[in-house]
Amino acid sequence: MAGAGKTAAGSPPSIAVIDTGICNLRSVTKALEAVGAAVRVVRDPAEAATAAPRGLVLPGVGALRDCVASLRASGLDAVVRRWIAEDRPFLGVCLGMQALLEHSEEGDIEGLGIFPGRVVRFRRPAEFKIPHMGWNTVRFTQTGSPLAAGLAGEGEAFYFVHSYHCVPTDPALVLADCDYGGRFCAALGRGRVFATQFHPEKSQAKGLRIYANFVACA
Repeated sequence: MAGAGKTAAGSPPSIAVIDTGICNLRSVTKALEAVGAAVRVVRDPAEAATAAPRGLVLPGVGALRDCVASLRASGLDAVVRRWIAEDRPFLGVCLGMQALLEHSEEGDIEGLGIFPGRVVRFRRPAEFKIPHMGWNTVRFTQTGSPLAAGLAGEGEAFYFVHSYHCVPTDPALVLADCDYGGRFCAALGRGRVFATQFHPEKSQAKGLRIYANFVACA
């Protein structure tokens, strides 16, 4: 799959990956490089501007409070808002998806509020352990989304690690869902803006397909 993201001119598209200090940076950058992207890690708006990226990725693991606080402290929250408002290729991963909504029950914090909705803790029968961890089947529900190109709409297995999940106010934002004692939003999508609750970089070949599809949008 290497080289899948090359531009018509043959040069790899530049993808900026935001370093919030609490993300699995190495695995994300290596996955993007594996599908042909030229990756630049950015930690502030000046670095983001210098990188002149064609796509922007916001990964994250751990606590959403720390992720959002890091974005605000660095000024990269404004970069993310402007980027998404301009419908430029954006991919949020795990906390990078949750940060886009208005409010989270985790720590009772305000997110970036880019999309209306909230992040809630799983409330499932006792046999469904929290966190939701491991492989689960994701069903893509948006017809024709470029992020799902080459993937089976009726179900592909991806890797999850999370205790909270997104509940967007607008159901049209749901790009994919998953069943864990009840269906929940596994991915968001609008235009060229995407976000996944699952970790593509931990999801082997199908995860690399997600990254290749994103790079192809850049």
